Amino acid sequence: MKLLSLVFSFRNEEENLEKLVERLSAVLSKLNGWTYECIFVNDDSTDNSEKILINLQKTHPIKIVNLSRKFGVGPGILAGFETAKGDALIYMDSDLQDPPELIPELISKFEGGADVVHTQRTKRLGEPRFKMMMTNLAYKIINFTSNISLPVQAGDFKLLSRRAIDHFNKLQEYNPYVRGLTVWIGFKQEIVEYVRHGRFSGETKQSFFSGNLLLGPYAEFIRGTTSFSTGPLFFGVFLGILAILFSLVLIIYALIDKYYGNAVLESTGILIAVSFFSGIILSTMGIMGIYIARIYEQIQGRPRYIIKNIIESKKTNENGN
Repeated sequence: MKLLSLVFSFRNEEENLEKLVERLSAVLSKLNGWTYECIFVNDDSTDNSEKILINLQKTHPIKIVNLSRKFGVGPGILAGFETAKGDALIYMDSDLQDPPELIPELISKFEGGADVVHTQRTKRLGEPRFKMMMTNLAYKIINFTSNISLPVQAGDFKLLSRRAIDHFNKLQEYNPYVRGLTVWIGFKQEIVEYVRHGRFSGETKQSFFSGNLLLGPYAEFIRGTTSFSTGPLFFGVFLGILAILFSLVLIIYALIDKYYGNAVLESTGILIAVSFFSGIILSTMGIMGIYIARIYEQIQGRPRYIIKNIIESKKTNENGN
């Protein structure tokens, strides 16, 4: 009998947990030759999520891993990876955008010899077209600038074999890009396509920047910002892009003015040159700052997460006869 570990990193998902476990149970109870454990990594939820899970432990094999504070979805996934004991592991979101009904197909690919099974979204229902365009662009940029081939529209819904997880857990990056590293570790990789639905209930709890800002005196604010957030470093990139756009507007204005025979002010050319090259410099410095920030985070040697406690399930799964 093989063990399947399912990992969920979540924060404040009280509206989705019962339905999620219900659908998981319906799917997993039909798997032959497998038992399973559900590992819910609680990213310091402030709602009734933990109470709901404790109640669900009475009838389902659920392990609750409570983090000591809000660390973010990425560290939560890593905590689940290092806690899981399964022969295979599936990690996915807890908002039911990723259908549990796809799990048997992932298992089938694994039993066919795959160590990593990606799920690729052919459609993303309930999300703006602009977001889809930006996501596709982001994947293309990553693939163009890196030495890995990241499957386009492959999100945080994957299966990894035991040996893939063991190698992943040896990596010591402080802020790893999990989607990229699942490709980087290699081994045989497969893809399963599906249509991604909108959230079952509630709104996303993850912010764009992760990190804490300490309010209060000026000195404490600076110390808190630089110690726990790299957000300010992205401001240089933003200013650089604005400066470049401003210079392009000036260029278009000057060309139109010239076309209609109007005299172009001498200061226009100076403004264009200064704006454009200032934008290039600021963008370059911002990008360098991002890399320096990652080095800074790495050499601090802080743990990627801290587990407050683990609440084991008393329910054992005997499924799969």
